[in-house]
Amino acid sequence: MMQLLSEIFSYGFLVRAMVVGCLVALCASLLGVSLVLKRYSMIGDGLSHVGFGALSLAMALNMAPLAVAIPVVVVAAFLLLRLRENGKLRGDSAIALISSAALAAGVMVTSLSSGLNADVYSYMFGSILSMGEGDVILSLVLAGVVLVLFILFYNKIFAITFDESFARATGTRSSLYSLLIALLTALTIVIGMRIMGTMLISGLIIFPALTAMCLCRSFKGVVLCAAAVSVFCFLGGMILSYAIATPAGASVVMVNVGAYFLFWLMGKLRARTRI
Repeated sequence: MMQLLSEIFSYGFLVRAMVVGCLVALCASLLGVSLVLKRYSMIGDGLSHVGFGALSLAMALNMAPLAVAIPVVVVAAFLLLRLRENGKLRGDSAIALISSAALAAGVMVTSLSSGLNADVYSYMFGSILSMGEGDVILSLVLAGVVLVLFILFYNKIFAITFDESFARATGTRSSLYSLLIALLTALTIVIGMRIMGTMLISGLIIFPALTAMCLCRSFKGVVLCAAAVSVFCFLGGMILSYAIATPAGASVVMVNVGAYFLFWLMGKLRARTRI
């Protein structure tokens, strides 16, 4: 095991991928708790499809992929939230509408330009080889922004997560903090697409939160447990990917699946012992 770890850390691209991936996993898990509790967890899947459409357009126009994806995904996140608040479409319907349209547009743009080349494939399913130094720096900055804002507004996020109507009645600007959650989620999706891929990034948002909820009951406990599980599963997935030569994104998600069933079993056993 030690020899395997020493081999992994001898490669610069793997170290970069692990550093960025751990930060992405941490950000995704923190936001995932609020999104799951608000029953809006599939926003990650919807925004990732929007990101794929934006990346396809950027590559067709020979533009910087992340420079196009960041504003497009942020706007899509705000639009999804606005549609949900106005009540014109249910949250899941709005996500399905925007994500399917963006995915279809991305596929059409790709087919009309370069076809399904290696760059498009890496964005769909992730590629640790695609992490350049510029991507690492941008990802570190964005991840730092997400973590700082989440910590600063933790109490407000907690309030609108559990009872948005009560929070609004007590003077909390719930719409503003809902926009903040949407913005942070969009940034996390964009920086995570390089490693996890647009098809798998939503797994980092959903699984750690659900896993933590199997054992923890308080909001703070779920947040801390989800963060620890997410980082541990990401590192475990990267090690598994290197050891058996499987895609990094898929390996990370499968380790998260295993962790979920382990925590679910532990929760069942704990509940049975209390009877």
